[in-house]
Amino acid sequence: MRSQSVSAGESLSQISFPQTENHKQSRTSSQPVVPKRASGGFALLDSLHRHGVDYIFGYPGGAILPIYDDLYKVQEATGGMKHILVRHEQGAVHAADGYARATGKVGVCFGTSGPGATNLVTGIATAYMDSIPMVVVTGQVARPSIGTDAFQETDIYGITLPIVKHSYVVRDPKDMARIVAEAFHIASTGRPGPVLIDVPKDVALEEFDYVPVKPGSVKLRGYRPTVKGNPRQINAAIQLITESRRPLLYVGGGAIAASAHEEIKQLAELFNIPVTTTLMGIGAFDEHHPLALGMLGMHGTAYANFAVSDCDLLICVGARFDDRVTGKLDEFASRAKVIHIDIDPAEVGKNRIPEVPIVGDVRNVLVDLLRRCKEAGVKATPNQNQEWLNLVNRWREEYPLIVPHHPDSISPQEVIVEVSHQAPHAFYTTDVGQHQMWAAQFLKNGPRRWISSAGLGTMGFGLPAAMGAKVAFPDEEVICISGDASFQMCLQELGTLAQYGINVKTIIINNGWQGMVRQWQQAFYGERYSCSNMEVGMPNVELLAKAYGIKGMIIRDRSELKNAIAEMLAHKGPVILNVHVTRDENCYPMVVPGKSNAQMVGLQKQAPKAAAEPVYCSHCNAKNAPTHNFCAECGTKL
Repeated sequence: MRSQSVSAGESLSQISFPQTENHKQSRTSSQPVVPKRASGGFALLDSLHRHGVDYIFGYPGGAILPIYDDLYKVQEATGGMKHILVRHEQGAVHAADGYARATGKVGVCFGTSGPGATNLVTGIATAYMDSIPMVVVTGQVARPSIGTDAFQETDIYGITLPIVKHSYVVRDPKDMARIVAEAFHIASTGRPGPVLIDVPKDVALEEFDYVPVKPGSVKLRGYRPTVKGNPRQINAAIQLITESRRPLLYVGGGAIAASAHEEIKQLAELFNIPVTTTLMGIGAFDEHHPLALGMLGMHGTAYANFAVSDCDLLICVGARFDDRVTGKLDEFASRAKVIHIDIDPAEVGKNRIPEVPIVGDVRNVLVDLLRRCKEAGVKATPNQNQEWLNLVNRWREEYPLIVPHHPDSISPQEVIVEVSHQAPHAFYTTDVGQHQMWAAQFLKNGPRRWISSAGLGTMGFGLPAAMGAKVAFPDEEVICISGDASFQMCLQELGTLAQYGINVKTIIINNGWQGMVRQWQQAFYGERYSCSNMEVGMPNVELLAKAYGIKGMIIRDRSELKNAIAEMLAHKGPVILNVHVTRDENCYPMVVPGKSNAQMVGLQKQAPKAAAEPVYCSHCNAKNAPTHNFCAECGTKL
């Protein structure tokens, strides 16, 4: 059989290959064709193309140059996949992360060997901690040089072992198509996560008889994620829900990954269950819904934290009982039985032993649970949870989130509330710190429109992640909420925004500090503000933006805020808006480390509203004032 080379004039999507005994792919043509002589680099790119990759975020270098050379040929011939040249490899991996979070697809980034690969590590860890599907391709020195301490050689395979779902070093170009197919399958199924493919330079250059592998055709021995919940456990969960009088849904990032927001809404409404979300779970439940309690945990709403402390049934959906959520673990939902639904069996029972563990895809489990309830006619009985809902709503009235109004400065919360009013349906990314917590408290995001580094808490994440989201959705508004310290971590990506005209809007909540560090130093370190002030050396944002050829704005007065945000949103291009806010504003409420969620500091109790609705007793139906804790007629607790 005669082999032939892939020419630059042939489209990736037009190249067809025969089935072989070793590669059982479907044909792209009904006619038998011969294999194509191709390089390992081309095999990589063609495999990415076949897996639906539209954008690659990356930065070239010596060891990965053969792949970039093939990319040049492919793009010249077909237009092919688009490559976004970042200014630092950390920007590439965060952009791929933001792309994946916004779309639900696998993000892809490239970096070269040595420092290029190690510059990716923080972003890989960020994606791993938050279970984000990603394929990371690194160049490596040639096979004969591996292990010799060659120029720009690092063992990126070994370095990243603790922070990836799986890793490959491609030793033979014939394995390339299979490895890419496996990488996408592993990254996107089960509990999602990043997968590393390390490609030696000579593997990328070597030509061989290339036969592609059809996406989804690989079967990995020993890798069988459980996607359907155990029917007996689901029935046990339904039984607990029907018996509960103070149930609470605790929803995490797994619900976002599984696109289970509609099923969560149906379950909440079927049994009148209040819903609280983790930082990763924001958007999984409509926060305008009367059952929504917002975020729980260290800087969660008071009413969510009181609810989790007083519930009798906690239904954990795609969350992992993280320490920033639970506070003092042995006092977290200590009065409650627990149903834990998660696709990762390692998370079920890791921090809290549930009465009913259900391993499976969150959406599949909820669909099955709701179907069983419908078939059996199971739903909330009249007034089953009314006493509980009355109590939760009283907490909501008495302990609302406060937006301070200072006479001589703009509060950070004011900025976030104003931008949320003007751009309610935008994609929002954040960096990490006080501004992140205020954004989580006051923004009302839809599914996949909240993009934030939760598990690792990576400063510098916001701007490149916004870049990835905007590339994915060029017609949607994408806004990065940053701090003056976080912004400086990856500000070089302003060059990427300028080069490609990526219309991201960045708002800097500028208080002159590493805000959360300052707050902790004030609260726990005797007000010794060691190395946390950022005023000296902060660039003039207007001049900085101008240097990159984009628009920069600065405001210091409340009277400018509304119009400045409107001007920023109306501008056809990237904008940085630097808002000088109250310097010493703290983020409250706050659960002090080592305390239970019910022991928050910074709460401001509000007097009940005179016009509040009366509360009806669940026992005798007597009408009571909303300030009453017990029924005046029969003494039942309201």
